[in-house]
Amino acid sequence: MPTTTGPNALDVPRGLAGVVVTETALGDVRGREGFYHYRQYSAIELARTRGFEDVWHLMSEGVLPDADARAKFAARTASLRRLPAEVRDALPAIARAGAASGPLAGLRTALSLLGASAGFRPVYDIDADRRRDDALIACAAVPTVLTALHRLGRGLEPVEPRDDLPYAANYLYMLTGSVPDEARARAVEQYLISTIDHGFNASTFTGRVVASTGADVAACLVAAVGALSGPLHGGAPSRALDTLDAIGTPDRIDGWIREHVLAGERIMGFGHPVYRTEDPRSHMLRDIARSFGGPLVDFAVEVERQVETILAELKPGRELHTNVEFYAGVVMELCGLPREMFTPTFCAARVVGWSANILEQAEDSKIIRPAARYVGTPPPQPVPAP
Repeated sequence: MPTTTGPNALDVPRGLAGVVVTETALGDVRGREGFYHYRQYSAIELARTRGFEDVWHLMSEGVLPDADARAKFAARTASLRRLPAEVRDALPAIARAGAASGPLAGLRTALSLLGASAGFRPVYDIDADRRRDDALIACAAVPTVLTALHRLGRGLEPVEPRDDLPYAANYLYMLTGSVPDEARARAVEQYLISTIDHGFNASTFTGRVVASTGADVAACLVAAVGALSGPLHGGAPSRALDTLDAIGTPDRIDGWIREHVLAGERIMGFGHPVYRTEDPRSHMLRDIARSFGGPLVDFAVEVERQVETILAELKPGRELHTNVEFYAGVVMELCGLPREMFTPTFCAARVVGWSANILEQAEDSKIIRPAARYVGTPPPQPVPAP
């Protein structure tokens, strides 16, 4: 079939699956190995051994901080948590307007307003230091915006951030109004670290496409948030938990799963477009869930066992295992996060990875401009008389 995209156009898989579009020093996902990394370090090892600010520093500055650099970076980012008056005063109206759609939709509006009020300029018109400053301002503001919109949507006053709490603990504090216990704060922190970045997923690629136009950091992040809001990307943690609710009891697992698989339905929390082995994030989160224990954890483990057995029988050779969303939902439920905040919490982590990708893309002056094959009515057709 002829194309209309020029002599240099190439046929590639639908959805650009597996197509290399650029080079990056930020990390990679090795699906066949069940491994992914941030720069040169295992992301799971970082989640097990480091704090969120350390990994944020790694993504933003390129190196893991020593004690002095850690303290300075933590103090700097904590000082950016409070919103400009223009943004803070607009949040009640944003929350009312987005009452049916939730905090993630409101974040798009708030980020645009933040970028305007803070004077963000196109990334191609500013130097690397200013780009990094803009990215830090936006990343630090996202948890404050998300938690404030959630509380306003429930008729509660927003909780002002605290400078003395680490990123994850402060997020939970702003969400609930109470300082979390150490175990729950650490569990959420490990989840956040494990989801900072994950290759050229849809939202990361979207942010980089916008960055390639030279747009400002806020515009790039708004675009990434829009991609994340789709249920095939960031909306699965709560849906995976909904699956556990729908199954209900262990004796219903086999029948429920077989019915839905044979009907051609997707089992939320299972399967991944890249991994052909167990998702390493799922393995870590399962361990965290087991450290809490309880009926929900026991049920989730049994559901995982039976679902993998059934999928292996009904879909041989597919290698369908739990992905990050399955146990992420369990861990967040155990830590007291409301389900409508599961995807926004994911966003509170991924904004750091998006920002690192935006900064890296801004160093490249080439706009991302793919082609498409036209498959409509052959042109030119005569224009009908009016």
